[in-house]
Amino acid sequence: MAGAAADDAGMDAVQRRLMFEDECILVDEQDNVVGHESKYNCHLMEKNLLHRAFSVFLFNSKYELLLQQRSATKVTFPLVWSNSCCSHPLYRESELIQENDLGVRNAAQRKLLDELGIPAEDAPVDQFTPVGRMLYMAPADGKWSEHEITHILFLVRDVELRPNPDEVAGVRYVSREQLKELVREADAGSEDGVKLSPWFRLMVDNLLMGWWDHLEKGTLSEAADMETIHNLKE
Repeated sequence: MAGAAADDAGMDAVQRRLMFEDECILVDEQDNVVGHESKYNCHLMEKNLLHRAFSVFLFNSKYELLLQQRSATKVTFPLVWSNSCCSHPLYRESELIQENDLGVRNAAQRKLLDELGIPAEDAPVDQFTPVGRMLYMAPADGKWSEHEITHILFLVRDVELRPNPDEVAGVRYVSREQLKELVREADAGSEDGVKLSPWFRLMVDNLLMGWWDHLEKGTLSEAADMETIHNLKE
């Protein structure tokens, strides 16, 4: 316990505030709300609490995908590359709205501002397309883990980015071919090479490319499926 306390004492002040003040939404494996708990407790491996999350895939008008490198101070998966914005709807009225996934879309709009400096008027909630849900679990290290049902949202907007250094270490847009090259580089496993977040990698390997095709063809709404929960637990 002394070691754990020492680890927490060294936690970045911003991440500490988010870990202890943010109340995540606990769900069962059918994504029904069953309670709430701090972000800290939700990510302790020993508790393994299933909670609701979201992943935004932000594309520009050329259908290039924005990737984000998580900041070095992140408690879980620091400095890995991931999709545009990943976080949690919180246990508050505006982010618990089930209809048309509005609560999750409200949360995504909030975090795009927090992380990437994108104001609400540049990311209107009615422009997000919920495309699917994914259940997964991924250990971060001996103490922390992710155990989430992630709501996946697509958004096509040309936006000005003002990344928050407390959240984001880097950003870049990629085409599909450039993303495939990043995956190959990650698979090479070099010590100083690219590392991808486990949830993003699961989406790339199982779901993303089909949706990306539909996005470019203008048929994304036909491919969206918010009834199914893709169980990608390993």
